[in-house]
Amino acid sequence: MSIDKLTHMIAAESGLPVGKVANTVALLDDDKTIPFIARYRKEATGELDEVQIRRIDELLKFYRNLEQRKEEVIRLIEEQGLLTEEIREKIRAARKPNQIEDIYRPFRPKRRTRASAARERGLQGLADYIIKCSEQAELLVEAEKYLNDEVSPEEALQGARDIIAEQVADDAEVRQSSREIGYRSGIIVTHAREPEKDTVYSMYYDYREPVNRIPSHRILAVNRGEKEEILKVHIEMDEASIIRMIGRKYWGKGQAAEQVRQAIEDSWQRLLAPAIERDLRNNLTNKAHEQALTVFSKNLRALLLQSPVRGKTMLGIDPAYRTGCKWAVIDPTGRVLEFGVFYPNPPHNDLKGTEKVLTRLVESYHINAMAIGNGTGSRETEQMVAAFIKKSAYPGLAYTIVSEAGASVYSASELAAREFPDLDVAERSAISIARRIQDPLAELVKIEPKSIGVGQYQHDINARRLDENLAAVVESAVNYVGVDLNTASAALLSYVAGINHAVANNIVKHREANGPFMNRKQLLKVSKLGPKAYEQAAGFLRIGGGENPLDDTPIHPESYNVSKRLLTYLQVGITDLGSEELQAKIKSLDLEKTAEYLEIGLPTLRDIADALQRPGRDPREDVPPPVFRQDVLSMEDIRTGMEFEGVIRNVVDFGAFVDIGVKVDGLVHISEMSEHRIKHPLEVVSIGDIIKVRVLSVDKAKNRIALSMK
Repeated sequence: MSIDKLTHMIAAESGLPVGKVANTVALLDDDKTIPFIARYRKEATGELDEVQIRRIDELLKFYRNLEQRKEEVIRLIEEQGLLTEEIREKIRAARKPNQIEDIYRPFRPKRRTRASAARERGLQGLADYIIKCSEQAELLVEAEKYLNDEVSPEEALQGARDIIAEQVADDAEVRQSSREIGYRSGIIVTHAREPEKDTVYSMYYDYREPVNRIPSHRILAVNRGEKEEILKVHIEMDEASIIRMIGRKYWGKGQAAEQVRQAIEDSWQRLLAPAIERDLRNNLTNKAHEQALTVFSKNLRALLLQSPVRGKTMLGIDPAYRTGCKWAVIDPTGRVLEFGVFYPNPPHNDLKGTEKVLTRLVESYHINAMAIGNGTGSRETEQMVAAFIKKSAYPGLAYTIVSEAGASVYSASELAAREFPDLDVAERSAISIARRIQDPLAELVKIEPKSIGVGQYQHDINARRLDENLAAVVESAVNYVGVDLNTASAALLSYVAGINHAVANNIVKHREANGPFMNRKQLLKVSKLGPKAYEQAAGFLRIGGGENPLDDTPIHPESYNVSKRLLTYLQVGITDLGSEELQAKIKSLDLEKTAEYLEIGLPTLRDIADALQRPGRDPREDVPPPVFRQDVLSMEDIRTGMEFEGVIRNVVDFGAFVDIGVKVDGLVHISEMSEHRIKHPLEVVSIGDIIKVRVLSVDKAKNRIALSMK
């Protein structure tokens, strides 16, 4: 397929202009990364954003893989000597993988079937006769031509019907039409294998829902219930409509019609129905996986881009019972000052000893905030901390609850072992919990994204697809924020555009051996970091207090000259970046005329002007900071009608889970999110949002709280 045809297909599918698509495809084929293209090639792409560029990239890969499969199928059919121009054209015209596979199906090598056994007995001619017969036919007379000592007249007709049944089942048009009817009219039906057994799937014990209306989260729930052998699942389809559709193509007249009717019914029951149900189930599952990926990706991005807490000395606490609560004090840069363990919870209940340790730590290190993991023993630890804060009355001292999801994975990883070789797993976890509040992005990149726990049914998704998708989300977030070249870990650096794990480790080694980087050009001295990687990465790496103030901005080195010309044009110096004078002069600029004067694209000039006004800016500063508390609530304190300020912890298809300061997160169902109808909760909320909610109900037995945003 020519690049021009490919570009037009992608443009038609994505709804984007052909010119923008063509330029983006050219950049992708030149191995430019998506963050780099989105940020530094805006003139070429017409200012397409990352989402649009990733869509082009996905379609580019899809159509190229599709083209490769077409060529492979054409070759396989040709090797059998059965390729015709009509078949070739049908394959060439296919736009979906299942269309290609439907065309290839009659030519695919099969295991021995009833139809193949009938063909071996020479009954293909009789099957052809029955299908083509349009008048009254003496079938028994015709069948006698195929008789021998092993084949009776009825056996001959049965064999012919078996051949017809397989031909019908292999007919690409029949399969596609059957899928369409099945999707329009199908009902997914679930039953319990053991109805008397109480499980989380009880709502699906006798459940029916149209195939074309069942939402993604219910598809995944049903699939999991079936996998766990709790549910039986099948799809009811409009069999009569499908058989009529097939009959319009195959039924003849007279005696032949009855034989074809029997063959069609057999084909449906024995061959087509199971295959179509399997196809529909697979399509529903794939759709549900894509939706789950979308939700997980948006949740993960929101979590990674939560506001960092600057300038606080923090105490991280990893709660537990018997083994005690591990704790770690970290300074505002994340450096570990001290770590240890206290035992406030059962069976020890050493509240006095714990209070003594806390008093010493707060006074010695001037601790501003405490971060408590939400795992085992969290509730009791939170009560202890709240009581300590209230009793001690240290000004401004507060605590927050931190999700521990993935903390144990990180703590037991090789990365954590290299970072803290002398600490045990729980002590590393306490450090990670505190750092998650200080800089969520820098800490969470150390954890496999799928372990962070902000999705729905993510463990049911194809692992490779999940890893690729979430890695792209992390890459996008890291490059959106930018990375401090002199403090970033290798884990964080590895997500910068153009930098792989090996180069990231080399950057850290170079920094340790030669001291901090003073300018971006020094990156070229790093082993295995060549000009191409430098071009991709340089703009996303920041150097504060270096030789060139522009190195602390997202301005790419390729635009330094034009940036200096702009500063000269404004009659200010490079040391005036971020000054009120510079901001005032830029705001009064006619950007279009200035772009023409400087001979630069308007989108690039806008970005340069913005960066010059706010050097060192972290875009996460615009996000509300985490909620710190000084008291604690229990389920017994919650009453219907009470109002709270809460933090969104997770968003799923049917609603959002909100932390209102109780051990259990409350649920705001999608129907309680807005006065207006919305299609998905992500339209109105995202992880980290601080919202006001009202309690609708409290179910203490099931530990559930229903909330409303209305």
